[in-house]
Parts: sequence; structure tokens; C-alpha cells
Amino acid sequence: MTSPGILRLSHAEIRVPDLQLATAYYAEVVGLVVTRTEADRTFLKGWDEHQHHSLILTKEPTYGLNSLAFKVMASAELDRLEQRVQQTGLATERFAPGALNPASGTVVRFTAPSGHVIDLEHGQAQVGNGLTLINPPPAPDNLIGMHPPRIDHIFLLCEDVDGITEFFTDILEFRLTEQIMADDGHQLTTFLERTHSPHDIAFLTGPDGGFHHLAYWVDEWNDLRHGADTCAYHGVEIDAGPTRHGATRGCGLYFFDPAGNRNEIYTGGYWFDPDDEPTTWTESEMGRAVFTYKGQVDPSFMTVHS
Repeated sequence: MTSPGILRLSHAEIRVPDLQLATAYYAEVVGLVVTRTEADRTFLKGWDEHQHHSLILTKEPTYGLNSLAFKVMASAELDRLEQRVQQTGLATERFAPGALNPASGTVVRFTAPSGHVIDLEHGQAQVGNGLTLINPPPAPDNLIGMHPPRIDHIFLLCEDVDGITEFFTDILEFRLTEQIMADDGHQLTTFLERTHSPHDIAFLTGPDGGFHHLAYWVDEWNDLRHGADTCAYHGVEIDAGPTRHGATRGCGLYFFDPAGNRNEIYTGGYWFDPDDEPTTWTESEMGRAVFTYKGQVDPSFMTVHS
């Protein structure tokens, strides 16, 4: 039996200048569940997530991404992955349970070659999804806003997409599902998975440490329509969609939180087995890969929002 390694994307920590406003937005518009509030941080999760949080809002003067984390089931696997990262020459830092926040498990932290701070976490506190384990209803009856059930993926930017893709596949044992190739043979965009989905993380050519968007899963296309209605009702800026992607074959709606962080609710896609071959898109078809219906991409969409 192969080692399970990383199970999935666990959570992200993003910066917001106005914590009270951002908390209200994510709780009432997006419809995430607040699990803990502090003077300078708020912890939230999708309603069907059992762990304590999948999003941390941290009060800071700017917007953007502080860190992202992946869930590791076993402590032995955390040790093994830490050794693999260290063998590349990268320094790691280990935090005991509760050191980063009251719900955190054991965490191995390092800065990836892309400039992103990455946590590998085992043992985050479990709080349940609000449903009974015997004869539960389909969902709680107090959901509001878009109410996505769970986190889905994160999309980042970096200068060397080829290099970070090799790091994630060779060291962290991700699988490449799709790629957009430049005419000169370099990877413009790559999609990588650990959950048999089209992507748990993706990288786009851009500045190191760049943050494009964080996506939450919804169950069907009508949920995207409801999300767009919710944005319109609350005066939230819609960036793109509802629309379909060629790459991943998913459907999405993009919009911005009050600080300027780009969000997505996402659905669709396909099952990817470990022995499946990745799909390749050429640079000339990049528009259709990103937005199937339009067949072209606004250059502002491919950058960090400012």
C-alpha cells in the first residue's frame, strides 16, 4: 500500500485590514461558519467540514495570502514529508499542537520555492458539521448566504511554474492533471491534485508569492446562480462568471471580498486516477482553457487584484 501523504487542502490564512467587515462578509455573504473570534483573527469553515477551520482571517494593513496548509492524516507521514522537504535544502519549522492557534495540530512549516508559506498539519481540532451521526438531515436548517459545504482549491502565482510543479510532484507527491504550455515549451499554468479531483492547487505564471484566489466547493450549477444573486443583492463585485472552464471542466463564479482578496465558488470537474495522463492546453488555446464560453481571458483576471 502506498503512503497516503497529503490528504487535501486544509486551510488558508489571508490578510484583511478591517477584520469586523471581513468577518461579516465571509459569514453572512459567503455563508461560512465562524468557529472562533479573537482580537486580530477570525476562524471559519464550510458548513460540512468537520475540522475547526478552513479559513483564517488575520487583521493586517494589506490584503493577500499569509499561508496555506495541507492536511496530513498520520504523524508518521508528517515526519516523512518533513524529511523530504529538508532533503531539498529547505528549512522547516515544527510547531506543537496549539502553538499556532488553539485548534492547530502538529504543524511543519516551510517556504516553498514559489515564495509561499506552506504548513503541513496533522491533528487539527475536530468540531463536527452540525449534523447528527445517526439519521441526519441533508443539511442544517440555519444556512445563509452561499453556504458552501467545504474548501476546494487554491490558485497561486509564481515566476517558475516548471520548478514549483516539479517540487510539488517530486517532493510533496502531487499529481499533475492539466497544464497550459507556452509556445517556448515552458509551463504557463499547472493543475495538481491529491484528492482525485482536477486540482487541489494550481500555479499561474506571475510574481513569486502571488495569490490569485481561494475556492470553495458548491454542489451544482444552480448554486453558482444563487451565488451571483447573493453578490448582486449585497453589492459584491463579480469578477467573472458564472462560467465554465475548459481546464478542469469545472464551473465557477469569481468575486472579491471587501479587502480585495479574490474568491471563487466552484463545482463540476472530473475524477482523476493516479495513472491517468495529464491534459495539455497550448498557449493559443489558453482563452478557451480558462473560459470556455468566451474563449478569451481579460488580462486583469490573470494577475493579483489591486
